[in-house]
Parts: sequence; structure tokens; C-alpha cells
Amino acid sequence: MANPIVQEIVEKQVLTVAKAVEDKIDEEIAALDRLDDDDLEALRERRLAQMKRMAEKRGRWISLGHGDYSEIPAEKEFFSVVKASDRVVCHFYRENWPCKVMDKHMSILAKQHIETRFVKIHAEKSPFLTEKLKIVVLPTLALVKNAKVEDYVVGFDELGGTDEFSTEDLEERLAKAQVIFFEGESSLNSRSGAQTRRSVRQSSNADSSDSE
Repeated sequence: MANPIVQEIVEKQVLTVAKAVEDKIDEEIAALDRLDDDDLEALRERRLAQMKRMAEKRGRWISLGHGDYSEIPAEKEFFSVVKASDRVVCHFYRENWPCKVMDKHMSILAKQHIETRFVKIHAEKSPFLTEKLKIVVLPTLALVKNAKVEDYVVGFDELGGTDEFSTEDLEERLAKAQVIFFEGESSLNSRSGAQTRRSVRQSSNADSSDSE
């Protein structure tokens, strides 16, 4: 049976939290009640402007190849790709099973996260890049932000150490590196249920400035 003192403390804490939430809701309702027609019109115009900016941003992303998982045919093109897009995930691969597994997950995420460019490049045909970026283990994902490689996903060690990892496992790892937005207007598919519980909340949002 629970300790009555502990139970009383817990009940008081629950009541305190409930009261704080109730007060916050009351404040928000009161603020809405104070809005006049001009305020509502200003909110509407601001929201429309945000939606327009997001539509323009999506258009730029798509024009740059976002939304598709494509191959960079020559290593010199790597530099133009990372300069054009603020966020790039580049898969250094060769023709083997682990890299094909990574391809599958990259193809899915490219469609879900159009805010990020997903590409791959053949490591053995890119000796300058592999040496410069110290690519040894394949597959390796180079995580690029603002034309700078800031992180790597090397093999499957961070994804459970097996090729049976889920797309969500990789998605969570990329979100930790802040090379994708886990959820929000920038992503084509919304997250809910178990996937949302596994998500990494980002301080960034889809309306943040983007130089693309």
C-alpha cells in the first residue's frame, strides 16, 4: 500500500500542475477575447505570409533536386551540390549489400524531408573526396550544413549495429545532427503515435531563414 504522506505530496503536485495549465488556458482564452477585427485580420495576413514563404521555399528546394534521392555522377559536382543547399546528406557507397540497405532508407527519407538534399556518390570513383573527408568504412553518410561537413554516420554502429535498423532509427540520428527537421511544415509526411514518441524535438522550425 502506498505511503499516505508520499501520496498526499503527489496529489498536491498534480493539483498544482493542473492549476497552472488551467490558468494558462484561461490567459490564452482571455487574450483571444480581447482581439478585435483588426487584430484577427493581422493574424490572418501574417499566417498567409508564412504560408507563402513556405511555398516559395518548397519550390526552391524542389528545383534543386530535393525530394529525390539522386546520384552525384562526378566528385567535382559534390561541391556545387553542398553549396546550393543548406542541408545535404551524402551517402558514400559501393556496390554491396550494406550500401543497398542504406539506399532504401535514404530513398524514403528524401521524399519525407524535402528540406534536405539526399544524394549518394560512389566512393571508389571519388578518391579526392574520400581522402579529404577520411571516408574509410562504407556505407558512410556525410552530414553537411551550410557547405560544411559537420558530422558522419559511419556504418551501422549508431543504428543498432545491424542492417535491420528502421528508417525511423536513421531519421532520429539525422535529426540529432539537425540536418533534417523531424516534423513540421517542411516535411511532407506528418508524424504521429509511436513515431512521434521516438522523435527528437528540434529547436529549428520550417519557417526559419534559409538561404536556398
